[in-house]
Amino acid sequence: MEKAVHRVLAHQQFILGSEVTSFEEESAAFLGNGVHSIGVSSGTDALLAFLMALEIGVGDAVITTPYTFFATAGCIHRVGAEILFCDIEPQSYMMDPEKLRHLLSSLKRDTKGILRTAQGNRVRMIIPIHLFGTCCDMETIGALAKEYGLSVIEDAAQVMGTDYPSSQGPIKAGTIADMSYFSFYPSKNLGAAGDAGLAVCRDPLLAQKVRIIRNHGMEERYYHKVVGGNFRLDGFQAAILRTKLPHLNEWNAQRRTNAYLYKKAFTEAELLNLITLPYEPWAASNLKDHHIYHQYVVRVEGSASGKYLGVREKIIAHLNQKGIGHAIYYPVPLHLQECFAYLGHKKGDFPESERAALETLALPIFPELREEEINSVVATIAEVLT
Repeated sequence: MEKAVHRVLAHQQFILGSEVTSFEEESAAFLGNGVHSIGVSSGTDALLAFLMALEIGVGDAVITTPYTFFATAGCIHRVGAEILFCDIEPQSYMMDPEKLRHLLSSLKRDTKGILRTAQGNRVRMIIPIHLFGTCCDMETIGALAKEYGLSVIEDAAQVMGTDYPSSQGPIKAGTIADMSYFSFYPSKNLGAAGDAGLAVCRDPLLAQKVRIIRNHGMEERYYHKVVGGNFRLDGFQAAILRTKLPHLNEWNAQRRTNAYLYKKAFTEAELLNLITLPYEPWAASNLKDHHIYHQYVVRVEGSASGKYLGVREKIIAHLNQKGIGHAIYYPVPLHLQECFAYLGHKKGDFPESERAALETLALPIFPELREEEINSVVATIAEVLT
């Protein structure tokens, strides 16, 4: 990485340039399936660029889930489209295809056959979100999208390197739908030394439009075809990502080993009746990379109902006392965020998202974690639960 930084200092292509072009080519080769990669300033800006390129805005509506990072719904709001939330599955924390089916069937078509919300906006897109290192049920979601004439963008921010067992064979996350976006925030499995992201699509014309939009709408310098944004990837970040990308599969494998060690330790501590371990929806596929454990999220069942009221907070306090890292992903579902109060949602509207927000806890899972440290984490939790 130091050599890569010095290389950029030498050639001084600090914004876009050869490092970004090379990273785009290398990431496209890594993902496969004939995709085009466009380096951008963040995963958020990748989504925003896609929405702008597709001219989604006022009068449109986009479906996503309320249990995720803010950026997904935030981008929909920023372009002026209506946010439609679909609740999650309790096991995977990802979009529930049956709830999506119910939501779509509840909407009415106008005289031209266009699907409309109660506000009269045209439903145009579904954004399912791959969470914590594994994939949504993309084939079911994709089939529903096709049935209702909707496009799909994968939120692949947390799954760089994950494989999905499609009916046509294994495929990389981020190449399942026609469009996707990745985040390289420093905490990701493939992390930059700052903000960075990637827009991915199959359509070369859409890829070119996103390239123009990321650079203020310019193709030729100072000649603006469309109104774009400053979504350009830095040369430093691209050089660092190029250095790290060849190590990603090895790091993901180590995270899976750590997940196995957690399962072993929780089993030996006889805590599986009190703690729910991460769900592995595609484990039976025998794909090595069916889960890459971007986060290791456990669940304290019953916290939301009051059965074990405050136990998660007691665990957190004990972890703090022992100097053990942790996080809550995500403490407030998006439909209850103050900035989205205008949508008119209330507690109880999306119960699985609300329950997950009250019961989940992420534990350390980084590749360099040692087995004795994993055992220490589990022992600390056991001191509270037993």
